[in-house]
Amino acid sequence: MKLLQADQGLLDKHYQQLRQKPFYPELLAYMTSGPLVAMVWEGYNVVKSTRAMVGDTNSATAAAGTIRGDFSMHVSRNVVHASDSVETAQREIGFWFQRNELVVWESGDRDYTYGP
Repeated sequence: MKLLQADQGLLDKHYQQLRQKPFYPELLAYMTSGPLVAMVWEGYNVVKSTRAMVGDTNSATAAAGTIRGDFSMHVSRNVVHASDSVETAQREIGFWFQRNELVVWESGDRDYTYGP
């Protein structure tokens, strides 16, 4: 996890598939308007469980109790991003983190959480 100020070059790489969309300039303005927190999560079914916590991209349809459902007011200000697959996450992690910033460790409660 780290706090940073994203620049346009980083966001252009991260949101490559959105660069031609009409809302992209507003997205850039929003994403560069202040600092953000980038995180890498791991665990069993981490993409599926993270997306369940985050909620639907459209805050109007995001369930109460999800991050977007509770804290987002508009799809253009959806508060949080979550990768949609392990492959996408691996690509995006490379945009936001240097290899030496990632810590490899074994959780002490792994067997209790996931079983032997």
